[in-house]
Amino acid sequence: MSVTIRHHCPDAEAQQAFGASLAGLCPAGCTIHLVGDLGAGKTTLVRGFLRGRGHDGPVRSPTYTLVEPYELADGTVYHLDLYRLGDPEELEYLGLRDLLGGEVTLLIEWPERGAGWLPVPDLTLHISHLPAGRDIQLTASTPEGEEICQALLRVLP
Repeated sequence: MSVTIRHHCPDAEAQQAFGASLAGLCPAGCTIHLVGDLGAGKTTLVRGFLRGRGHDGPVRSPTYTLVEPYELADGTVYHLDLYRLGDPEELEYLGLRDLLGGEVTLLIEWPERGAGWLPVPDLTLHISHLPAGRDIQLTASTPEGEEICQALLRVLP
């Protein structure tokens, strides 16, 4: 059984705060798929997530590099942007298998472009444009994802 919750973010600051809240609830080894149109704020949310995990340096969209690693005190976070992926098999050349070893957190933008090669996400976040802000729909696909959703319901306004 999957759990789905919705959250409204009126601006980019609220979206980053949401990402930070999410980071505080996600254990190492969590996989999150980020789905949304160009400009929906996927990287904005990732920036908040990384800030919530203690990263204080720049956070760039990995649109051209495809993968940005962040070595943090509580583990490694890989931010993947698969927008420019021509074929899901390219993930093999990127060393996806190597990224999956250990307790790493994966934040994956445009996961549909890696279909069949990516691990099942604990959470899928669908980010939609609204006239005032963004709507974020979280869907849990694993028991860990369900626990994160339940914890979010307790801490979100």
